[in-house]
Amino acid sequence: MSRTRPAGGTTSHDVAGEPAAIYCRISQADDDDQTGVDRQERICREIAERRGLVINPAHVFVDNSRSAWSRRRKRPGWDRLLDDARERSFRHVIAYHPDRLMRQPRDLEELLQVADDHAITLHGEANRRDLSDPDDRFILRIEVAHACRSSDDTSRRLKSAMQDRAREGKPQGGMRRFGYTKDGMTIVEEEAEVVREVFDRYLKGEGAAPLAKDLHSRGIRTAGGKAWSAGTVRGLLDSRHVAGIRMHQGEEVGPGTWPAIIDAGVWAEVRARREFRSAAHKETLSKPRQRYYLLRGLVMCGRCGTLMSGTAKTAGPAYQCNRRGRNDEKKCSRAIVAPTLEDFVSDAAVKLLSELRVDGRLATSNLSEGVAEEVEDDQRQLAELNEMWTAKELSTAEYRKMRKEITDRIAKAQRRVIIRPMVLLDGLTGTGARAAWDADEMTDERRNAVLRFLFSGVVIDEPKKLGRYMDWDRISIEQNPL
Repeated sequence: MSRTRPAGGTTSHDVAGEPAAIYCRISQADDDDQTGVDRQERICREIAERRGLVINPAHVFVDNSRSAWSRRRKRPGWDRLLDDARERSFRHVIAYHPDRLMRQPRDLEELLQVADDHAITLHGEANRRDLSDPDDRFILRIEVAHACRSSDDTSRRLKSAMQDRAREGKPQGGMRRFGYTKDGMTIVEEEAEVVREVFDRYLKGEGAAPLAKDLHSRGIRTAGGKAWSAGTVRGLLDSRHVAGIRMHQGEEVGPGTWPAIIDAGVWAEVRARREFRSAAHKETLSKPRQRYYLLRGLVMCGRCGTLMSGTAKTAGPAYQCNRRGRNDEKKCSRAIVAPTLEDFVSDAAVKLLSELRVDGRLATSNLSEGVAEEVEDDQRQLAELNEMWTAKELSTAEYRKMRKEITDRIAKAQRRVIIRPMVLLDGLTGTGARAAWDADEMTDERRNAVLRFLFSGVVIDEPKKLGRYMDWDRISIEQNPL
């Protein structure tokens, strides 16, 4: 920030003790100055110390690897900074340089709008800007316009370079592709054999899921070192790189300068097969649902802690763990017969409804005593963590990581405190609960809503008995407080 404050302007003594916020950002693109966020924060803290400003740990906003130039960018730190400024949490913002805050004029105008209501002063490494001062606003608009032009020029050069590479048939950069070295120019023969095998077996009728399962069982990993899935197999089948075809912005440019693993004719045949299967799958999905799974959103796998969704198995409708499609150590095939489970949970709901009386008032679902104690303990830990960070016993990186873990736990617990409308149960309680539940006008959608109102989850454990009958002991119904 280049203009010095006049001698008669505000001094550091005038703002000593006032709360301030720090904003740090670094983008993925190479700007002229890519000062790291940790160094930016250190410089900003030195500015705050020189001017006597007070930094609350909650008012350090960071957008790491976030572009301020992109018009479609998402900057959570920037958005939170503006929200807190509107709440009058502080009236000073410290940034290493204005281009860390904004590289688009609209961002500056948004900040100036907030400043009009809350008298924000912007501080930087060299100087500060009073956002209510017309001269400072004028200079900032020039600086941001210059930064925007610089980013536009950089973007234009990058796009031009990418177009040149595409025209020359050179491979696109990015992550390493399976079957090739990092530069995309040299074939890794051991992986290339796997690529040829996948294409051959797919043309012979094997699906993506069985192929992924077989690759995983043989210990073969993707280029990123992960387990194969149906999605990554389909991605390989759709890859034009293995056929030596250069793409740019979704369009075929021509042949690439690298060696192909798959013949262009074979690739085209696989592509045609993929499009046919995709169209057939969409046609199947467009048909009306044959069955409504009454416990959707409620059935949980006791082993994985994940939802179990309704599926039409060979033996009939069932709820099956959502990790059934994985091919790594997290794969889970736990399932339970749907109609029997739905009848069991519905009976439990009707029994509970028959014992309830509804007077139209709102009921609150409160935290259990144990969970409330856990939240209090987390809040104490958060206070201790702030003290340790203020005393410089923790680095900023350690503080942020530990603070996020604690605040996430608190937020998760507090989400359980909800206001619940008892009017949902109107006409379903008391001695007539069974008749109301089975009535023709009672839709499955409303039954599901009532079940989710009454119960927080239906947990399915491993069956302890074998045979073609229901093991009732594996079912645990968790009731919501009413």
